[in-house]
Amino acid sequence: MADSPESMNAPKPDGGKKELPMEARLLLAFGLMALVLFLTPYFYKQQKPQEPLKPATPAAAVQTPAKPEAPAPAPAGQEAAPALPAAAAQKEETFVLETSVYKIVFSNRGAVVRSWILKKYPDSEGKPLELVNGAAAGKAGYPFSLVFKGRKPSADLNSALFVAKPSADSLGVEYEFSDGKTVCRKSFQFAKNSYLGQISSEVTEGDAALPHLLAWRGGFGDAAVLNAVAGQNTLYFDAASGKLTTNGIKTAKNGPVTTSGNYPFAGLEDKFFAAVFLPKSAAPFDLETFSDTVASVRAAAEEAQIGAAVGGSGTNRFSLFVGPKDLDLLRKLDPHLEQMVDFGWFWFIAKPLFLALNWVHDHVAHNYGWAIILVTVAINTLLFPLKLTSLKSMKKMQALQPQIAAINARYKNIGLRDPKKADQNQEVMELYKQHGVNPMGGCMPMILQIPFFIAFYKVLSIAIELRGAPWIWWVTDLSQPEHLAIRVLPVTMIGTQFILQRMTPAAGGDPSQQKMMMLMPLFMGFMFYGVSSGLVLYWLTGNVIGIAQQLLINRMTPAPVVAPPVKTQKGKK
Repeated sequence: MADSPESMNAPKPDGGKKELPMEARLLLAFGLMALVLFLTPYFYKQQKPQEPLKPATPAAAVQTPAKPEAPAPAPAGQEAAPALPAAAAQKEETFVLETSVYKIVFSNRGAVVRSWILKKYPDSEGKPLELVNGAAAGKAGYPFSLVFKGRKPSADLNSALFVAKPSADSLGVEYEFSDGKTVCRKSFQFAKNSYLGQISSEVTEGDAALPHLLAWRGGFGDAAVLNAVAGQNTLYFDAASGKLTTNGIKTAKNGPVTTSGNYPFAGLEDKFFAAVFLPKSAAPFDLETFSDTVASVRAAAEEAQIGAAVGGSGTNRFSLFVGPKDLDLLRKLDPHLEQMVDFGWFWFIAKPLFLALNWVHDHVAHNYGWAIILVTVAINTLLFPLKLTSLKSMKKMQALQPQIAAINARYKNIGLRDPKKADQNQEVMELYKQHGVNPMGGCMPMILQIPFFIAFYKVLSIAIELRGAPWIWWVTDLSQPEHLAIRVLPVTMIGTQFILQRMTPAAGGDPSQQKMMMLMPLFMGFMFYGVSSGLVLYWLTGNVIGIAQQLLINRMTPAPVVAPPVKTQKGKK
């Protein structure tokens, strides 16, 4: 559907306020927990021994074509352009193109794609995955509708009946329409065993080429994944900076946003799949981002869905990749395409972790659930010496609790802003120093796990290999939460977290503080209840290993006997 030229002047993507990414939220959550753990001994008061819209159907979207606009009269004194031979079909027809990886349904009304199915990737119901949101077609149009820049044609090409010319090998189709004045041609060509195809479009009116873009609007990809809409973006790669830029739905909340450049590729994506256009020439082209409020095939209620339009010339020619964000596959097509698989801030952990999971899956476990367990065991084994040092420090802090309590008692009536409060803190720190205690020792086990936790989160969120990967009978997809009324893995994780918390000495050795920290498993359970089952499995496995390690540590390192500290004059009144 043609859009007004005003849409091309919308604000640029860098003007909007962006939400914190998930990595920042996780770091903030763990940081707050660590802060509570560290500061509680200083401020905890000691005591003696808490009606939905119906989605438009594809048929309804195309039954009644919009009435074409009347051709504009030729300017005075100028002869009208000679009429061109007409080329239009008499009725609406579909053409089904099948390869080993695709099943694509084309319609000659608008020369668009009605359905794009990936044969090798099932959806949540076990059927081949449909990438097109057909419920949005009534408002946003079908993929490869035309969006015009500036001058529009006299004919409504998105409703016109094109003449279809399938190729001899049935792996391609050409469409042509002419009303005697406006001519439009579209061509689609694919290979038998490849996710890469070829696409072109051309629009002229009289002797003038009409600049236009090819659109895929109303959403893209797998609508059943966790936080599906949040994972939808438009994207482009800037070769000059070597950087991939993504724009989410909120970028275009105030209207379409356009960017232009000599991009090696541009298009749109969800968490696991992408549709990207690779230009045939070095000329600059446009990428326009849309936010379409439409229904989806899974929910009648309308919500914002991503949309993209690519092109900008009178003739557009692209290679077109529509398929999984598989690293090996992308690397073969173009090394720059690998950047679509975003491993996040901790990429230096996430990418090796991803490779390790794949290796264990392929050579040892042959199941990604067991691969997660085995890799988690390996990580905890490597971190055990650091954890042992940390827990020894925590036990020393436990033994120092009577001396710390005595210091706090001398300053019990001192306010936080009183200069003597600094003297209290200095006495405590000198006591720690005297006995070789690290006051941050209690936070170390948690701090050590944060990068691996975030790395696992990213791998499970983006790795196409783990999409739909089962573990045991009730865990059918490690990239999704369990589909049970009561989720077994998070509940079990809360139980093991309670046991581990109970066994672990409190950072300050204060029993009251330890009781308060027993609320931490409930917080962790709330945070984990809605995340992917693979991520819960990682943390649960870490808890079980931690319990075993804690039993070993408690036998190896009995609580040390610490001599009374040397008295100082600082605390005397």
